[in-house]
Amino acid sequence: MVITVPICLLLAVAGLAVHGRAEALGDARTTRAEVGLSLRIQALVHQLQRERGLTNGLLGGEKEFRPPLSATRKRVDTALRGMRSESAVEDVVQRHLRRLADIRAAADRGTAGQAATLTFYTSAVNALNAVDPVAETATGADRQLHDGLAALRELAAAKESVALERGLLNGVFAQGAFHGRVYIDFTEVRATRVAALTRFRQVATAPQRAALEKAFATEEAERATAYEKQAEGGADGSPLRADARTWWDAMTVLVDDLYAVQQSVGDDVRDRADRLSHDAELALAAYLVTGTLIAALVAGLAAVASRSLTRPLRGLAETAHDVARRRLPAAVARIQQSPQDCAQLLTPEGAQVTPDARLLGGAAEIAEVAASLQQVEHTALQLAAQQAGLRRNTTESLANLGRRNQSLVRRQLSLITRLERQELDPDALAELFELDHLATRMRRNAESLLVLAGQNPPRPTAAPADGLEVVQSAVAEVEQYRRVLIATVEPVRVRGHAVADVAHLLAELIENGLNFSPPTEPVEVHGWYDTGDDTYSFGVVDHGIGMSEADKARAGALLSDSGEEALVAAPTRFLGHLVVGRLAHRLGEGAQVHLFDTPGGGLSALLVLPGRLLAPVEDPSTSPPPARPAVSSLLNGFRAGVARAEARNHQGASS
Repeated sequence: MVITVPICLLLAVAGLAVHGRAEALGDARTTRAEVGLSLRIQALVHQLQRERGLTNGLLGGEKEFRPPLSATRKRVDTALRGMRSESAVEDVVQRHLRRLADIRAAADRGTAGQAATLTFYTSAVNALNAVDPVAETATGADRQLHDGLAALRELAAAKESVALERGLLNGVFAQGAFHGRVYIDFTEVRATRVAALTRFRQVATAPQRAALEKAFATEEAERATAYEKQAEGGADGSPLRADARTWWDAMTVLVDDLYAVQQSVGDDVRDRADRLSHDAELALAAYLVTGTLIAALVAGLAAVASRSLTRPLRGLAETAHDVARRRLPAAVARIQQSPQDCAQLLTPEGAQVTPDARLLGGAAEIAEVAASLQQVEHTALQLAAQQAGLRRNTTESLANLGRRNQSLVRRQLSLITRLERQELDPDALAELFELDHLATRMRRNAESLLVLAGQNPPRPTAAPADGLEVVQSAVAEVEQYRRVLIATVEPVRVRGHAVADVAHLLAELIENGLNFSPPTEPVEVHGWYDTGDDTYSFGVVDHGIGMSEADKARAGALLSDSGEEALVAAPTRFLGHLVVGRLAHRLGEGAQVHLFDTPGGGLSALLVLPGRLLAPVEDPSTSPPPARPAVSSLLNGFRAGVARAEARNHQGASS
């Protein structure tokens, strides 16, 4: 009995460690299996892309495409039969490819519409790419695996753009000219390809980038580029004298080369997952062996020390009985009556009970200690369960409300967007714009609920954004946006993963300034580089009623606190500051928010972004413009306010 508690604690710790290693092993194996499924899906997509291009050329009038089209259809059917066991893929096939036989028959008869046929194949390819499990797989904390999966996704998007361009121009060259809006589709497809390849180069390894460059440096790729330039000159519908079969052959070689690069990237990701799986197996075995050795050592030490523990156990049992039967239940009752001062109420009362020397020795005391500790554990667990249940219910309620509101607002925004596109009346369109603005603010409120509940970022962004665009996005999410004055915002690029959080954070600060300032006073937004610290700062200045020192201290604590306790204890009027604090915490180390008085009255907020959240500007040869005198004066005021705030914090910590 003496050694039971330490061994159980040790086994619990070891179990947690083993569980973590087992989860890492499962994630690695799951990733490998999903990468394999992704490559099989891409094999089917590859054949569908080929069939789409050949069909489009056949409908354009190139009869010589009929033999290779027949062979490609057989390969598509073979790939489809191989995917029957995958439920997610089978559902997509039933919804998007059930008319495949009818489309083929109409194409053979020459009665199919070229645009409709191209749309049918493209929608099926997009649906298969959307169900690709690589987009949802768990990558854990391994950066190399994460980047490899991202490269695989971007390469799939680029390859689809190249294949779509192949099929699109195949029909154009077969007909001899662009018709309708086909030229616009051609330019959009090329832009999508360029964007996807740019994102691929950002996350791919050097060998992967070299393989991509090699695919675009072949003679066939250069011939395809020449045909593309020739097609660019046909925007006005002028005749294009180009051999559709030569274009098809050149682009097919390029698509096949991109597919080979895609398979190579998939093999790299699968090898990385295998390595992680192997490392996880070794770590799991090491944890098991180490835990067994430590358990044996602790058991031996506990057995040796058990003889010296029996004498003081009597006094320990009496103390445990006192804690379990009187002091701890009384503390729980006081907490329930006055929960605002839990720390003081939990302070133990009374002196330690000295054991009676006449009762020392024997084994009965050990049983009494075990019973007493069980009572203490039971009582403490009841209190902990109540606390945990309250916090969990609060968090889950916020999360459910946030997700429901977010879903409804997204649907509302989608509907408003469709109505805006269809509306021609200026007055009605203006009202729709106002409704769109209201829905945008509702979306921010829903996202704030998710932030308070500790959920993931609601609107992740893949590409960096200009600082001015981030500020404009934040202004668009506040009610009285006409009162916001965007002053000097020096050029900066915010990295994509931080754009949504920075815009949301600025919107909260701007909204606060608008609510607590006169309706005739503007709220100013500034942005500038601090070259000495390699940081970028956004300043939000209002000339309103300001805040008292006590309120500023409380708000500052919320801005630096990301814990659940602050959510439970914070007044509702300070929840906006808590949202700002959690967003700043989510931005990572170096991101800070300060509040201080505005000279002449009002409150100023300063958001400092570290260099790791900033991306290079598009034209590195262009240096940021110098700040105007008003901005320089504002910057000095910001720095002085931050210095005073840090001095007050230091003085309070010393006292």
